Amino acid sequence: MDFSNWQVIKKEFEQFLKFERGLSINSIEAYLNDVSKFQIYCEDNGLLLNKIVRKDIQDFLHWLQEFNISPFTQSRLISGLKTFFSFLIIEHELDNNPTELLQAPRLARKLPSVLSIHEIDQLIAAIDLSSTEGQRNKTIIEVLYGCGLRVSELVNLKISNLFLDVEFIKVEGKGSKERLIPIGQQAIKHLRLYLDSIRSHIKIKNGNEDIVFLNRRGSALSRVMIFLIIKELAQKIGLQKIISPHTFRHSFASHLVEGGADLRAVQDMLGHESITTTEIYTHIDRDYLHSIITQYHPRS
Repeated sequence: MDFSNWQVIKKEFEQFLKFERGLSINSIEAYLNDVSKFQIYCEDNGLLLNKIVRKDIQDFLHWLQEFNISPFTQSRLISGLKTFFSFLIIEHELDNNPTELLQAPRLARKLPSVLSIHEIDQLIAAIDLSSTEGQRNKTIIEVLYGCGLRVSELVNLKISNLFLDVEFIKVEGKGSKERLIPIGQQAIKHLRLYLDSIRSHIKIKNGNEDIVFLNRRGSALSRVMIFLIIKELAQKIGLQKIISPHTFRHSFASHLVEGGADLRAVQDMLGHESITTTEIYTHIDRDYLHSIITQYHPRS
């Protein structure tokens, strides 16, 4: 194995992540970006992969700190390098793993931004329904919030995976894992209206026939377009919070937990592998309760 041929190694690593680990495209890109940073450092310092020792990794992390990377980014980088060297050991019989004893920095649990029901109503009310794009955008918000989808799940949502008569949709989540999610009457109403009255009049580009949400040219919407739609709505109502499509997913989960929903059910709907990931919404619930006590209790 030529350990100096980074292009071949990264291509094989990409295939490993895709077929052996079953990771999503976005996760694979993140891993490859981390490895590319390490490649730059190694090439600048004349280091070969099969000669790397733990001190080289530590020096690389110190080098990155010059760019003021956050503890979160550093932790992700370490995780990416651990996976990369595990791949080299499995596929290319590398003798040692220099990342074996590396520890990621402790991260404070950051609670996600959540919208109140009133704020969500304000955002929806700010949509200009006089245009076909406005009707589509309202449907997008209703589905994002009504089903707790990731933005990638939304833009890839297929008509063939809508089972509106029985009030379920099927989505493909991380690692190509499919799951069924209940969908409420409000989202169903807007989906049917959009599909029958707007989408049916769009000239659809080849390969997009089964995609639910399309732009005016008949192609699937991009993730960036969803971000821009939401950013514009937030500016319209003067919302001070920084929000993204994921904020609606957080709000969906938080409102369910606040309403007393079973955590396991919320885990299934969100597609979380571990209940620990879902438990963050119980912390949001406690923070909400604490704010109520602080605001209204006479002894606070």
